[in-house]
Amino acid sequence: MSGARRVIVTGFEPFGGHTANPSAEIARALDGAAIAGAKLKTRILPVDLARLDGALDEALAGAEPALVLALGLAAGEPAIRLERVALNLADFAIPDNSGALARGQKLDPAGPPAHLARLPLEAMLDALLAAGIPARLSESAGTYLCNAAMYRLLQRLPAHVSCGFVHLPQLPAQAAAALATRAGRAGETGLPGLASMALETQRRAVEIALAVALAAGLETAAPKA
Repeated sequence: MSGARRVIVTGFEPFGGHTANPSAEIARALDGAAIAGAKLKTRILPVDLARLDGALDEALAGAEPALVLALGLAAGEPAIRLERVALNLADFAIPDNSGALARGQKLDPAGPPAHLARLPLEAMLDALLAAGIPARLSESAGTYLCNAAMYRLLQRLPAHVSCGFVHLPQLPAQAAAALATRAGRAGETGLPGLASMALETQRRAVEIALAVALAAGLETAAPKA
């Protein structure tokens, strides 16, 4: 695949008591794969704000990607979530994996308040829904490590590089484990936070999103008549 476009996909390690993270599993599975004529390189990021910059530097080292897609877990989310905005803010509800609990902290004191995703989000959404995969647009990637990764990638990558973030639901086994720990669960209704999606469906969703984004990048780069 000499001369093929390069794509970087990142996932996150487990965090917050989860024993798995579908974003990491999908990233590992896609490493070295080819989608729409592009070669994929993947990396797993630490859920650790102090180590995030170094991990991103390592992921991008020596690469001139056409597209960078970061993935993360949104436990309890029922759909693939396409993020519009990354905020210049770290404000954690739970500690990261190093035990740090950022509160009202700017990711870049000199940076803009927010960065917009550089992805064809509407086209990605249409393609996912047409494939029968639940998906939605989201106005913010939150204020935890997923948002930090999205903000810092958009901040450091050249403007011509497509870049954004996709949140994934938890896996059925994670929802089952949560149910197994609930006391008095017989007859319980309304069970919040237990939505899940099969890993195979999530991987297909990521592959569709990548293909749509790469096609849009080709259209943008094509010379005008």
